[in-house]
Formats: sequence, C-alpha cells, structure tokens
Amino acid sequence: MTDLRCPAAHPEDPTPCVGPVAVTVLDAVNAGCNGCEHHGARLLASIEGGRVYPLPDAPAGAAIRTFTAAGSLRPFPWRTETQDAAPSLTNIADKLR
Repeated sequence: MTDLRCPAAHPEDPTPCVGPVAVTVLDAVNAGCNGCEHHGARLLASIEGGRVYPLPDAPAGAAIRTFTAAGSLRPFPWRTETQDAAPSLTNIADKLR
C-alpha cells in the first residue's frame, strides 16, 4: 500500500497496512468495512458479534488468517494501558457504516 491505509484502519491505530485489502468485517447488524488482513483482525477483535469474509480477489485463506489473528488480540490493541480504557466506540461504529 502507499501512504494511504485501508478503510478498516482505525484513526488512532498507528500500524501500517499489511498486504492488500482482502477481507470484509461485518458487525452484528451487518454494517461492514473492507480492510487488509492486519487491520481487519484488529477491527474484528474490537467489535462484538463480528464476522469476516474474503473479498472475491483475496489471497487464499485471508478470512481464516484474519479470524485467527483476531482471536489472539485484545479489543482496541492500539491502545496502551496508560491510555483511556474506553476508546471511542463511535469511531468504530462509524467505520462500519
């Protein structure tokens, strides 16, 4: 990717994208957002009732890798313990719309 990050990258998350936009993350009410596997996993770990699906041109196994990675992450992994424990859920919800 260039200097632009995928749509799933939260504004507070400083990490770069890893690979192409390959998955769609949906929340419990089917609001969705496309992203790279890295940011898709971080988003999936931060929402309740989320699901992940590969995009049609995704590399084989992209959704499984994203789902597996999300399972090893805490919600809002870009937040440190010294930061506010409750990041803006509005930003996450807005990203999924």
